[in-house]
Amino acid sequence: MIPIPVVVCVLGGWCAVYLADTLLKSSNSLKASYEEWLLTYGLSISPFHMRWQTALFNRQFYNWGRWKPRFLYLWFSIGMVFGIVAMFGSVILLGKTLMQTLTQMVTEAPKAQNDRMLQVVVPGVNLPVSQLTYFFSAILISGVIHEVGHGVAAIREQVRFNGFGIFIFIVYPGAFVDLFTTHLQLISPVQQLRIFCAGVWHNFVLGVASFMGLFLLPAILFPFYYTGVGALVTEVAEDSPANGPRGLFVGDLVTNLQDCPVYSVEDWNSCLGDISEKSQVGYCISAATLQQLSFPARVYRRLDGTVECCSNNSLTDICFSYSNNLDSHLYACLPARKVIEASKVCRTNMDCQKDFVSSFCVTPSLENQTRLIRVKHPPHVDMLYVGHPMHLQYTVSLSSFVPRQNFLSIDLPVVIETFCKYLISLSGALAVINAVPCFALDGQWILNSFLEATLSSLIVEKQNRELVGFLILLAGSALLAANVALGLWMVTAR
Repeated sequence: MIPIPVVVCVLGGWCAVYLADTLLKSSNSLKASYEEWLLTYGLSISPFHMRWQTALFNRQFYNWGRWKPRFLYLWFSIGMVFGIVAMFGSVILLGKTLMQTLTQMVTEAPKAQNDRMLQVVVPGVNLPVSQLTYFFSAILISGVIHEVGHGVAAIREQVRFNGFGIFIFIVYPGAFVDLFTTHLQLISPVQQLRIFCAGVWHNFVLGVASFMGLFLLPAILFPFYYTGVGALVTEVAEDSPANGPRGLFVGDLVTNLQDCPVYSVEDWNSCLGDISEKSQVGYCISAATLQQLSFPARVYRRLDGTVECCSNNSLTDICFSYSNNLDSHLYACLPARKVIEASKVCRTNMDCQKDFVSSFCVTPSLENQTRLIRVKHPPHVDMLYVGHPMHLQYTVSLSSFVPRQNFLSIDLPVVIETFCKYLISLSGALAVINAVPCFALDGQWILNSFLEATLSSLIVEKQNRELVGFLILLAGSALLAANVALGLWMVTAR
């Protein structure tokens, strides 16, 4: 469910704004001056919606719209083709997403939600509060670039540009452009398509530019940060199992997880994934050392069928299993750090045979899904982690960028990376959603202009073409509404 404090703050804030607006407009002494103030600054207020419009940027928009006409013609013609393709592609994508959601609702498969390309995002529910700045900033920038595309394309097609504005709907920011509707109706359907498709086209370009920036970030930051040497710890959650005197600290450089080398954050995630999927590895120990370290202990089975042979109160000892030529189910309670440090990773006893010294491959006997992981972060002593690998992944934040100088921030590359990822996902989502043939979205006008440009010779009566468009818009609106409604239910109710 959505956190109650978030709901209270949002509703309370909007109620206060709307109440103040209503009181000022109903006041005999303040109404005239207040409305004049709103008109002067281009402000308008309605329930859960506030917007600001200005003509300050009109000259800049006209400069952009008249810059290199041939290039802009080619640019927006490519955008027109992209917008038409995106309109059909968005329907296919929404249909696939809806089927995945329905399948997940029936089978309750936990992995289905991660496989979906489109997901409903609710701040405070499936979006961490710490990420809200990235989220809203990326939405605002994506919306501004979207509307800049419409405005420049309109000026290129000789449509009068009245102004540019920004709005807030509930908690979501956005932007808009005010175009002269009469001019829009007078130009050809192809010209209209260039204007209507410019928004989703610019969102696509912004997403590609953000992806290229993310891809080239190591080269861009090379003079200040180097990569490929490990994963730098930037944050350890207070409740993380990696938090403690023998755990990880901010500034530590992780180089290995077990025998899996770590050169970047991607390697860290990949190694943890492999460790989680594969069975627990063992460690080579000589027979003499095994006999010296082990001590008698009672062996019993846990509820999940695994074996325990150490006291539950022990914080340093772990039950290990091993086999010899006579018995394949032997157990010994051993001090974990003494066994693991300077030991070779193994799977069977054959991996430990060296110089004719009798050795065994001892494997931690842990509960299902639990792993013993040795984390190397030199020059510190290796961290020994016991738990689910994903808990380590979720509670430790890392970066692939290591500062060349101590005064450089370790968080700056992470901020840039995260912001680029949000721009890619949100700008792409804005392009997909706006391309859907749905009422009140760009897809409505793209569809109408497309039908006028392609069906005017097949369906002569304009009324019939409008009927076809209305039915398609009705279906597209229902498809989008179903995705949003079921997506919200999956995120909040479940």
